[in-house]
Amino acid sequence: MNVYSEITPEIRLLAEQCQKNGRIDPGLYEKYDVKRGLRDLNGKGVLAGLTEISEIVSTKKVDGKELPCEGKLYYRGIDVEELIRGCVKDRRFGFEETTYLLLFGELPTPEQLANFTKMLGGYRSLPTSFVRDIIMKAPSRDMMNTLARSVLTLYSYDDFASDISIPNVLRQCLQLIALFPMLSVYGYQAYRHYHDGQSLYIHPPVESLSTAENILHILRPDCKYTELEARVLDIALILHAEHGGGNNSTFTTHVVSSSGTDTYSAIAAALGSLKGPKHGGANIKVVQMFDDLKEVVKDWKDEEELSAYLRRLLHKEAFDKAGLIYGMGHAVYSLSDPRAKVMEAFVKSLSEEKNRMEEYELYSTVARLAPQIISQERKIYKGVSPNVDFFSGFIYSMLDLPLELYTPIFAIARISGWSAHRIEELTNAGKIIRPAYKSVQDPRPYIAFDKR
Repeated sequence: MNVYSEITPEIRLLAEQCQKNGRIDPGLYEKYDVKRGLRDLNGKGVLAGLTEISEIVSTKKVDGKELPCEGKLYYRGIDVEELIRGCVKDRRFGFEETTYLLLFGELPTPEQLANFTKMLGGYRSLPTSFVRDIIMKAPSRDMMNTLARSVLTLYSYDDFASDISIPNVLRQCLQLIALFPMLSVYGYQAYRHYHDGQSLYIHPPVESLSTAENILHILRPDCKYTELEARVLDIALILHAEHGGGNNSTFTTHVVSSSGTDTYSAIAAALGSLKGPKHGGANIKVVQMFDDLKEVVKDWKDEEELSAYLRRLLHKEAFDKAGLIYGMGHAVYSLSDPRAKVMEAFVKSLSEEKNRMEEYELYSTVARLAPQIISQERKIYKGVSPNVDFFSGFIYSMLDLPLELYTPIFAIARISGWSAHRIEELTNAGKIIRPAYKSVQDPRPYIAFDKR
């Protein structure tokens, strides 16, 4: 018997007891005015802190009322759409520039960017035998677990691991930003070698290449990629690098950092949060949903047939029967997710290069139909539109990225935002974050063991 996987009858009975005594009457949340998930009915988060790192705009005031508007995302006050336009116009990779902006609060000069990029390149070196002794041994089937384990193990290689002075934390964060691509890709390659019997190849990163280029370089057997592939991946990294202090993994970074713990523990905690299918794993669900749609819907251009499938999703009659159209809606955005709008423009170009325009048209049609159907079938308090996950999974599939790396790619980008927020939390030296929970358990007498 494998004690790590066996669910015995005794465990099932105890689990039933946990659930029986763990359920809370949903009406109590309204009675005590508790915001479930720290959000109100409109999805707006409960204010828990202040930040200068990024801002999400989804509403505007009109005659004193908050009304939905086209979504906007700002990094350090700069519109992320303008940031990407500048990079595309000058034909340069922008993730490193974005990371600099998030960490230091200012756009770099060409000289500063060159020095910063060189610094990151110099940090793309794992400790001696780390790949063999840590990544290659007991490879996990889940790459986010592999990544978290590698991050925690790096603590043992750091002589100043527990030093939370800002210079030392910055050094640690820069090293993690640089190392995340290798930790992720090597973890995947180790797993597919030992569990699937695939050939093993470990390509070292190239110091002069951008983060996006290095990901494709070390992942592919022949190390080859097109310029468009690298640039689209770079844009995806920029768009995923940061999203306000209130998203689950970034808030986790703030909460854990407020306790005064080390950088490796804080980032591992953020990885655990991002792993969840409601957060970083959402784009995997989108791809899987479309795979199911392609099998079930015979004519992709028949909007009636597509609409019927989408309604079955909402009625828990199709795919995973969760009642969701994955990739639709967002906790904050309503009319539009600016990241999805940017991605859609580049999806078309990549679809043309990859000869997958029929799939692109399918995604576009679903993006148009789904909000209409959701508004007809559900009582909603704000608008619904495609979110960033709707297109990112399709992009990754066209880049031939394995499904196992979709969420790690998110982490490779978001480590920049987590690092900026960790430094912000430590710089402002606030109190440990400790929200209140109201107990709704009535007092009851203790009954002696021999009388039960």
